[in-house]
Amino acid sequence: MSEPVNPNEALRRRVQTSLDRQGMMQALGVRLLAVAPGTVTLGLPYSDRVTQQQGGFHGGAMGALADIAGGYAALTVAPEGMEVTTVEYKINFLAAFQGGELQATGRVTRAGKRIIVTAAEVVHVAADGKRSDCAVMQQTLVPVPKTY
Repeated sequence: MSEPVNPNEALRRRVQTSLDRQGMMQALGVRLLAVAPGTVTLGLPYSDRVTQQQGGFHGGAMGALADIAGGYAALTVAPEGMEVTTVEYKINFLAAFQGGELQATGRVTRAGKRIIVTAAEVVHVAADGKRSDCAVMQQTLVPVPKTY
């Protein structure tokens, strides 16, 4: 008799499989930190690939990380055989940071049949472990058929 599959492990595999297909996220070094129904946390380490001209994390990198975290939170509640795509998002940048890493946690606010609304918080984690708010985002996504 086989052991029952941990539902969070199944969600983790679903999200990781999709994340592995994202060339941009792979190039930036984004990694999956945590998955639960309706919630995903991703990490983005500081590197010269994600900086702006003054050496801080680029807003585009912060926005992409928040978008992906919210998107994967939505994927955890989307039906099997579906993916999600972003229709729109609004982000507020709260502070700029260098070094350490960014961590974005996406959470489903409302999951409907046609749209899924999420929110994401981006925090900076310094080398000494200090956490500081970096950005907040609200996002709307739609489920789409999985094509791979």
